Amino acid sequence: MRVASRDLRRAIDLLTAEGGAKFARRVARRLYRLVVPRSYAAWIRRYDRPVAPQRLGSDARCGAPPGGSPPTIDLLMPEAGDPAGLAATATSLQRQTAPDWRLLIALGPATPPAALRAASTVAEHDRRIRLVRTAPEPDSADADGFAAAANRLLAEADGSFVALLGAGDALAPDAVAAMQRAVARPDTVLAFSDEDVLRRSRLPWRRAVRADPWFKPDFNPALMLGCDAVGRLAVLRRDRVVAVGGIRPGFCGAEEYDLVLRYTRGLPAAAIRHVPRILCHRPAEVRHPGGWRRVDGAAAARRAAAEHLAAIGTVATLEPGPAGNRVVLAAPRTAPRVSVLVATTGRPAVAARCFHTLLKGTDYQALEVLVLVSEAATADPERAAFLDGLAADARVRLVVGPDRPFNYSEVNNRGAAQATGDVLCLLNDDTEALRPDWLAGLAARVAQPGVAAAGAMLLYPDGTIQHAGVLLGLGGVAGHVGHREPRGSAGPFGRLALEQDVAAVTAACMAVRTEVFRAVGGLDEGLPLAYNDVDLCLRIRRAGWRIVWTPAAELVHHESASLGRHDTAHAIRFAEDVRLMRHRWGPDLDADPYYNANLSLDRAYALAFPPRQRSGGADGPGPVGALTR
Repeated sequence: MRVASRDLRRAIDLLTAEGGAKFARRVARRLYRLVVPRSYAAWIRRYDRPVAPQRLGSDARCGAPPGGSPPTIDLLMPEAGDPAGLAATATSLQRQTAPDWRLLIALGPATPPAALRAASTVAEHDRRIRLVRTAPEPDSADADGFAAAANRLLAEADGSFVALLGAGDALAPDAVAAMQRAVARPDTVLAFSDEDVLRRSRLPWRRAVRADPWFKPDFNPALMLGCDAVGRLAVLRRDRVVAVGGIRPGFCGAEEYDLVLRYTRGLPAAAIRHVPRILCHRPAEVRHPGGWRRVDGAAAARRAAAEHLAAIGTVATLEPGPAGNRVVLAAPRTAPRVSVLVATTGRPAVAARCFHTLLKGTDYQALEVLVLVSEAATADPERAAFLDGLAADARVRLVVGPDRPFNYSEVNNRGAAQATGDVLCLLNDDTEALRPDWLAGLAARVAQPGVAAAGAMLLYPDGTIQHAGVLLGLGGVAGHVGHREPRGSAGPFGRLALEQDVAAVTAACMAVRTEVFRAVGGLDEGLPLAYNDVDLCLRIRRAGWRIVWTPAAELVHHESASLGRHDTAHAIRFAEDVRLMRHRWGPDLDADPYYNANLSLDRAYALAFPPRQRSGGADGPGPVGALTR
């Protein structure tokens, strides 16, 4: 498909370069649509349409209470930028279906004359556009004056909400109306949308094309430490922006990121609303990896994240990563005791690697290892000798259960009942750790406020990814993210490289607070083989706890080497588990808050044709929401 698409583009270039007729152009366009039916351009043509005002009602269209006025949004442009970009932004605003917006443009001593003229021109033709003169910023920490200009605009704004825009940002025709509706609820203090970029077209009859859509997850606290996962368009309550100190100088290139971290600190999840629609189109050259305003904003972003972590009592350092910044958590002052539960058949050929890296290759000291076996394993001479060798280590206890059909949930519940640790680590016997600090990394995550469970990066023996978190709904119930992607791949918008909140993780390697595990009832023994970990995670999240996936803990997983694959060896049981999960969790499985309704549940992070819809439909697609161990 890529080769055909590339060859077709070359043919189009040849036709147009030779002054091809209108007929040739029409043929080329049709051929292109046929060859690339699942492209982003095709998705835009089919599904990316403004929401009709009549679908929302007269007052509801702009989020107004009955008989009231819609929330007012002041759009702040601290840098006038290039004239063409400024004009494009103004034009997109003048095409809005909601008329009650205001644009404030900062003009300072460093504003280029061409930008001054362009700003004056757009302001003359629309009274909703105001020009605000700013003084030079004496503080050298704000080298480009962005913070000073933004704060000056903030002082001049009088709307209930504000949003930052850059010259060249173009808004979808109903962007203002959609965001007014999103922030109309009294408990909403932040709303943000999806975005894409505008690139120069390869086709000479088009000025720019939309590309690289970023269909974001709902607000993701862990992901926000590595990148600006809010981005644009973001609408914030003006009074709260002022209360948290406005835009701070000294964070050149990452001012908006620093603001969002401070602004969202301590907010409940219900106060932050994600509108899963592309409402902002940004110039391609200004959207840098990590989401910083400038390419050199990564260092400032690391300082902002470090200050945020310190403010919430977390000791950590931040390092440059492949798609943002990487969080390195310090070990808790008092390391929690971890009980590692390893259900095993006792076969040395499978389990020897796991126990070797666990007992001799792991640098975590406060641990006990509970080896969960059946009576049949202890009766086999070879396995009994292997188990006796493990039990010679003072940290190891054998937990022997009755000899009956294997039930992963029942076996681990039995081990959890005898565990003495503050944290349980469910671990498959066909895993092997790649780094000695893997368990410390998981324990540190679980020790964070509000986090109950953490999962690891699991790799196949050939080095490709087996698990980078679980995506609800993928393939019907749930599936692993990053399946068969190369190790070290950043993935779409850093998904495989950045730590983040997820809906679920696999129990092949899962750390969970013991008290939470017991409070939610442990693993469901009615799910003996498949999806018991997803079910557990859903109950943990329903109880109000967060679940984090981290690439800081890496293990190789020889998938199902010990017990066989659930979906082949136990097909009937697997089908029953699927039916039970769909019956119990159907709406949740189709509404993963850390995915996006515009993305496919057939293939992770591919575009959805068509997108899934919210029940109300007014805000467009939204919230979404076979796994083998």
